[in-house]
Order: sequence, then C-alpha cells, then structure tokens
Amino acid sequence: MRTDLHRHITDSLTGVRNLGILAHVDAGKTTVTERILYVTGATYKRGEVHDGTTVTDFDSQERDRGITIFAAAVSCAWDGHRIHLIDTPGHVDFSDEVERSLRVLDGAIAVFDAVAGVEPQSESVWRQADRHGVPRIAFVNKLDRAGADLDAAVASIRERLRVVPLVVQLPIGREDGFTGVVDLLRMRSLVWAGGRDTFEEGPVPDALREEAHRRRRLLEEAVAELHPIALEEFCAESEISAQTLAAALRDLTRTGEGVVVLCGSAYRDRGIEPLLDAVVAYLPSPLDVPAVRGIQDGAVRERAADPAAPFAGLVFKVNSTATGRLAYLRVYSGTIRKGDTVLDAGVRRTERIGRILRVQADRNTEVDLAVAGDIVAVVGLKAARTGATLCAPEAPLVLEPPAVADPVVSVAVEARRSVDAGRLASALARLVEEDPSLAVRTDPETGQTLLSGMGELHLEVAVERIRRTHGLDVGVGRPQVAYRETVGRGVSGLLYRHVKQDGGAGQFAHVVLDVEPLETVPDAAGGDAGEAGFAFRSTVVGGRVPREYVRAVEAGCRDALAEGPLGGHPVTGLRVTLTDGATHPKDSSEMAFRTAGRFALREALRASAMVLLEPVVEVTATVPDDAAGGVLGDLSARRGRVSGSTARAGTVVITATVPLAELFGYATRLRSRTQGRGTFTTRATGYAPVPGAVSDGTPPR
Repeated sequence: MRTDLHRHITDSLTGVRNLGILAHVDAGKTTVTERILYVTGATYKRGEVHDGTTVTDFDSQERDRGITIFAAAVSCAWDGHRIHLIDTPGHVDFSDEVERSLRVLDGAIAVFDAVAGVEPQSESVWRQADRHGVPRIAFVNKLDRAGADLDAAVASIRERLRVVPLVVQLPIGREDGFTGVVDLLRMRSLVWAGGRDTFEEGPVPDALREEAHRRRRLLEEAVAELHPIALEEFCAESEISAQTLAAALRDLTRTGEGVVVLCGSAYRDRGIEPLLDAVVAYLPSPLDVPAVRGIQDGAVRERAADPAAPFAGLVFKVNSTATGRLAYLRVYSGTIRKGDTVLDAGVRRTERIGRILRVQADRNTEVDLAVAGDIVAVVGLKAARTGATLCAPEAPLVLEPPAVADPVVSVAVEARRSVDAGRLASALARLVEEDPSLAVRTDPETGQTLLSGMGELHLEVAVERIRRTHGLDVGVGRPQVAYRETVGRGVSGLLYRHVKQDGGAGQFAHVVLDVEPLETVPDAAGGDAGEAGFAFRSTVVGGRVPREYVRAVEAGCRDALAEGPLGGHPVTGLRVTLTDGATHPKDSSEMAFRTAGRFALREALRASAMVLLEPVVEVTATVPDDAAGGVLGDLSARRGRVSGSTARAGTVVITATVPLAELFGYATRLRSRTQGRGTFTTRATGYAPVPGAVSDGTPPR
C-alpha cells in the first residue's frame, strides 16, 4: 500500500519541470540561465559571460572562450515549482552534449537572437528536439540591440522551422528604448525601468492599445484554427477568454502543433519573470509526458513516473572531478536512497549509490533520496558509463541510450616525453568516458594515436583539457577527416568460389554477386557503412543457396565494408544482390559462405569504379560588407560553393558548402581578413566526391 510520503511526492511531481536551454551560439542561452537563477533567488549576484562570472560556464576553457562547451545542470524554484534546468552548448562541435541532454528532458526553451532570427545551429537543435519529441517555448532575446525586430524573428521561426508561432507578447519600445512587454493574454503591460530588478504591472499604453488588440485577435484566430475547444468558444462568443486561451496554449505546446513565443532582453533583466511563468504554465511535468519505455526480458515494458514503482534511471553524463566520479542521472521511476544497491542493466553489474547530490553546476548539495522526475548526480558508481540504465535489481529494465554521432575529424596526439605515454593513454580513456562523441584508436600503419571528434574546436578543447587537467605536454598533428568510399559504377555477375580442404571437414561456398550504387547519400553525422548506406538482397531461386547461408553472405559483405580499395576507408552507398550460388552437401557452412561473401565483395569493389567521398559542411559567415569580396574569394580557394549571400545592416551573411578538410585554420584566416569582425558557424551536411579521386574500375588480374 502506498504511504502518505509516496502520495505527497507523487502529487508534487506536477510541480516539477525538467527543461533545457537550446540555441545557436551567442544567442544568449547562458545569460538567460543566469537571469533565471538570479530571479528565482538561486544566486544573489548576476553572472556575466564577458566577466567570466557565470554559474553554468564554470570550466576555465568556457570562461576563456566565452562559449558554453559542457552541458551544466542547475536547480531553482519558481511559484511553488521545482525547475531542473540544463544549459546546453550552442556550437555545432558540441551537438552531442545537446543530444544527451534532450534524451532526459521533458521540455525546452529555444532562445533566438532578435536581430539574426533563426540561425543555422538554431535549426539543428530544433530538429534534435523534434526527434526526441520535446515540447518547446520560444524566447526572442536581445530586443534591446540595434536592428532587433520581433516580427522578423517570428517570420524566420515560421519559415525555417515550419511551425506555427503563437506570439503572446508585444514589445514596448524598440532597440535601446525597449523597456517592457504587453501581455496579450491578460492585456496588461509589464515594464522594467529605472534599474529595478522587478517589473511594474499596469494597463496597456494608449499608443499600443490598438496594436495590442489587433495582435490579440491574431493570436485567438491562430489558436482557434488548431484547438477544437478554443474554436468552439471563438465561434460562439467571437473571442476566447484568457483561461481558455492559456489552456489551449498548454495543449498545443505539449503536442507540438504550436510554439508559444515570448520576448525580452536577458542581459538587461527584461522578460525573465514572464518566461518563468510560461515554463510553469505551458511546459509539461514528468506526469504529463508518456511513460518511459524499455526492454525487460526481451519485451517492451513501460515504467510510470511513480515514486512507488520499481526504480529506473538513465545516466546521461559522466564527469570526473577532484572529489570523485559524478554520474548525472535522470530518475524516471521509483526512489533511490543513499547506500542503495542498483543494477547496471546493460552489463548486468551491480553498483552502490554512495551519495546523491542536487547539482548547481560545479557546486552541489547532498540529499538523502531522489524520486521519479529528479535530475541528480550520484557518487560511488565504479563502472557505469554514459547511456547506462540503472534500475532495481529485482526489476531489470534497459532504457534506450542517447544516440552518439560518428566522429568526423581526427588529430594525431602524442606525449612529448616518452615517460608520459602511459599517463596520456589514461587521460584519453577518461576523456572518451566523459564524452562518448570522442574516439581514440591506434593507426595500424603508422602506430600513431588518433583522437577523433566532431570538429576542430571539439578537438582543441579535448587536447587543452589534457594539458590543464592532467598537466601533460602533448604534441598534436594536423587533423585528418573521415573519408568514405562509394561505388560510382558497379559490376554484374562476379563469381567467387571459396574452397578449402586441409584435412577433416572442408569449406565450400559458391556465390555470384551484382554490385551497384545505392541512391541513399551518407548522412550528415558521418554515415558509416550501416543501414543508411548499404542494402542487400537475394534473387536466388530454387533453394540453390539456403536462407541461413544468404544471411551469412550478407554478414560477410558487411565485414568487407570496413575497408575500401581506394585507401582503406569505410565503404557506403552500395547495393549488393546475391544472384546465384551453389553448396556442397558436406563442406558448406555458414562460416564458409560468410568468408565467400567477404572476399567476393572485396573483389567486386576492386573491379568497380570507386569514388572517394569527403565530409562537407555548410558554412555561414557573417562579415562586414567591405570584406565580403575577400571572404568570397577565400571560400572559393577552399573549394567552396557559395549558395547565397544576404546584406543585413552593414554586414553580409554568406552561405557556402565547403569540404571539411579545407576549413582547418579558417577561424584565424577569417579574423585576419575582417580585422576580427567576422564570425562563422558550420553545420555538417553530408559527403561529396573528392575531385579526381576515382578508380578506373579495371578488373583485377
């Protein structure tokens, strides 16, 4: 029977919000987070990015570079609700941090720059949230900047994100004169003026009354088109009440049919309180989202967000600190207490919970227990890694781990002193444990240790962590990109016979393969030789090759995709058809046909016309208009294809597709060409053929 304590905690789950801050780099995510902490009383001093005094950007590299690199969790309270907040990175190189955070969040605030609107990485993180089904509200920030335009930002949200923006506020004043907002639901003004920390509520200003009523009407019409109850009231009364409108906005936010849009200036402390009210009013609690699903005994099971249910939680981040190894955990169901024994369901290993911490970025407070809906850090786990499911030993459940993107850039790293080689290996192992989007391998040909990641900045940060945290002097070689190979022109009817007789049972397999290009293009994350880039089918009739041997041939072909004939790179973008074959009554086996499939495809690839592929990225450069010509010429010299340029208030925004290999050192080059005024961002878009890197398809002799 459920205790009173359990009933009280379950009821309080309606007052919990787990949300993240998502945006393009420099849109103001961290400043929004800092103002939320200040307004809610979690901090007593405003943190500033430019001063290096923020709570969430606590790492020395984040403060030196002025950007968020690592997702940081904080907690605060507002209007009787407990808010767990994760400030995520905005740079494309750290999108994997965003992915891991979104996996455990129930909602998000998407922050947009009022001048730039939807920027490339804004779109990327929005699509990530779409994949996870995370409800969002939008906050158009920096309305105090020159050129700020709420309507233009909302239009970009509608056009680029393909969602219905539901604007619930009207700015009071423009640019430097921005002082507050009109709340279109309650038709009131909220003004922050005279350096006050809080707003002053009043009637709608006379100068804005007509415009406010017009926009309220537009809001009602937009909501009525999407929400049946609101439509019924609108048709009957010719208007929608504030209560019905608020309920409809909450429903539309949950389903993703509409996005509530608010505005303000986080740096000037304007608009944060209404944003928090919107978080409480519109974003879901753990009880409002579907029950988490996992695998138990081979079957899909649901686990409700109930403290009395068996415990289940997902480790979404691991961090080594001076005080021990911290595992960040989202508790989906049940309750854990200090000293409990839990099961790492993926590897069937038990772990003990040493301590439970309520996290405030790099600071924490110890608590006795954590319940469903909580995001906490636990100390004492010896082996659990990112993506591990922790659960009650008597009720095992395996949750889906966060997806990990394939690394696309590599550098060679080595300790400058031979005696530090062991320490470097240990440091690299710890890096990979904390950041699964990093990978370490040894090149079998050169013997070099290669560190791979999502971009040049990602690797710079990783190497600098080794230097600062472990005190190692590390040498770094020029980054290498992850090339792929594909079939330009295939072959038909390639026959391969595998015969081996060395005493005892022999091996026999006879296969005939057709190889042709596959229309599917490798994906932007890297596109390995997996489902997206390889297709296999069999047209063998008459049982000449039994079904189990067909599966073995497919497995052998997949083995052959690891190294292509051009340069030993993974092969993608091909279709293999097994057209014929033969078996031996005694010597044929699955192993023989797997071997035949592997060697047959290797021969077929050598006989095909192969094309070398390289990763390409979309570069968006914002430069002064007087430097645009030089920047365009430099992009062309880097084999870039310019797809567009837009003039905007003395600057030019240039969009181009450029091979990733040509972008190393581009940040320094761009700064020198624009006297430090130019900026750029990148977004992975896929792979493209390398000019001239094509084999002639001469059949092997």
